[in-house]
Amino acid sequence: MAHMVIDANDVEAPNGVFRGLSAPLGVGKFKVNRLELPPDGEGPEHDHSANGEEEVYAVVGGSGTVLVDGEEIALRPGQFVFCSPDARRQMRAGSDGLVWIGIGATGGDS
Repeated sequence: MAHMVIDANDVEAPNGVFRGLSAPLGVGKFKVNRLELPPDGEGPEHDHSANGEEEVYAVVGGSGTVLVDGEEIALRPGQFVFCSPDARRQMRAGSDGLVWIGIGATGGDS
């Protein structure tokens, strides 16, 4: 398979927030997800120190903040945020909600 096109809206979001896109796209070397928080919603505070996964968040809609190791950073569409595995992070939506693409991988060279 040389390519795959999907519509994220066709992928089930069992918890209403997280749409796992890796399997529907056939991705095997990294993870890609679409995440959506409702207005003033919050995601879980977490890190990836246990599995060593680096993440990049690409903000595509709405607004909000990300709390990284106690630092609050304002977010808007077009911004990208890198988090190392040990960084504690939590996404928080603004009054218009927040939509971002999360891309993660462990190990490997860039």
